[in-house]
Amino acid sequence: MNSPTSPTSKFPYIRQDFGASLVVFLVALPLCVGVAVASGVPAELGLITGIVGGIVAGLMPGSSLQVSGPAAGLTVLVFEAVRQFGLPALGVIVLAAGLLQLAMGALKLGRWFRAISVSVVEGMLAGIGLVIIAGQLYAAAGLKAPASGLDKIAGLPGAFVEAVGSTAALASLALGAGTVAVMVLWKRLPKKVQVVPGALAAVVLATVATLAFGLPVAKVEVKGLLDSIQPPGLDAFGGLADVALIGTVLAFTLIASAESLFSAAAVDRLHDGPRTEYDKELMAQGAGNTVCGLLGALPMTAVIVRSSANVHAGARTKASRVLHGVWLLLFAALLPGALALIPLPALAGILVHAGWKLIPFRAVVSLWRGHRGEALILVTTAVSIVAVNMFEGVLIGLALAIVKTAWEASHIKLEVIDKGAGPVQAYLSGNATFLRLPKILDSLESLPQDRPVELHLSGLHHLDHACRTALENWAERHSATGTEPVRMTGPEPEKVASAAR
Repeated sequence: MNSPTSPTSKFPYIRQDFGASLVVFLVALPLCVGVAVASGVPAELGLITGIVGGIVAGLMPGSSLQVSGPAAGLTVLVFEAVRQFGLPALGVIVLAAGLLQLAMGALKLGRWFRAISVSVVEGMLAGIGLVIIAGQLYAAAGLKAPASGLDKIAGLPGAFVEAVGSTAALASLALGAGTVAVMVLWKRLPKKVQVVPGALAAVVLATVATLAFGLPVAKVEVKGLLDSIQPPGLDAFGGLADVALIGTVLAFTLIASAESLFSAAAVDRLHDGPRTEYDKELMAQGAGNTVCGLLGALPMTAVIVRSSANVHAGARTKASRVLHGVWLLLFAALLPGALALIPLPALAGILVHAGWKLIPFRAVVSLWRGHRGEALILVTTAVSIVAVNMFEGVLIGLALAIVKTAWEASHIKLEVIDKGAGPVQAYLSGNATFLRLPKILDSLESLPQDRPVELHLSGLHHLDHACRTALENWAERHSATGTEPVRMTGPEPEKVASAAR
């Protein structure tokens, strides 16, 4: 029997959480480095964000089993921000985004992120995935990628021709392709082997192959953990007067928050433990990003890959995610030289695989069969992100979702029953709003003017003032001289509005 003061009595799930933390650490390590390199920043900054996500966000309330760190979903946005504003401005952007998340959490706005159309979020991830894949194919071949998403995709055939003519590029491309192949095939190996995460195994094998065969490929540049920390100076805060930088802050905030809270909803479906408190989770993400901003590191979000690995590894409490941050810290502090052995094509392969998983192929097919409007929103959002940029692409997707919802909310049906004798019966049902007013009036004006007409409004869930006024005007002028006036039956406007509420 355990004594009252034994570790297992204070932490009854320490064994499960300890084992899970090691699994999450091994999953997070290559992803932290890969996301940082793909974002155009020192590799150590990805590890710093992983450490903050584990220790800072991990200690805070919100979601007990969700794991945070640098995410592939923000790679494109970070790369563009660094390219446009410079690395010193990254800390300011992340800091401002973190403070906004804290404010939104304090104002209890976290739950409202669940109202964002799933099609917009999946379209956002699909667009990000396409840009990541296109960009990392260049990196896998050791070539420089064009700036815009469209140029990346359009330039791939030329890049392939260039790579075929270079031995070094072919070696680099082969190493990246091998990394992807290992990750895909790893899931088909026995469960005992899969205890080692596929991404880590792929990086280790690629590193061994590079050293064994002396492959002429680029490797990760190492600065050291402390040397990579660059807190934003006072002059960097002057960039907040730039409208473009403010737009980037809003994009970081919106995308990081949505991705984290959608991830929380997905993780909650994987376990039977405490449910996520969305406002508190948003504040935890804000606190983590505030610290990341002060350190000049990458932004963090909750990451479904690490979170699901945490749950499947048997984690029971938040101790597992905190410990994974401790292991990342120890690795970065004690074994920084190990990073310099990692070949860049291997990291590119990991990101290509991650980008592919961001594209919801099955969701598109399913939506097209049952909800084509939602499928069009998803595809349009993804294409817009590739064609324009992340922020404007998401705004286009949100605008389409709002228009679609408004259109569907104004759905109305007119049923006409004419028995040949007696009055013509017209039944309106649904939502009568100004958006469908032309259709309503066209249908009513086609009714015979020399017959009595009864217009029934009892089937309406909502009748706005514009429609009510238009229907009354139509009723007054519709009937021909000598014909009984139109009769309108149904609830008064106030009752219709009350029923809608």
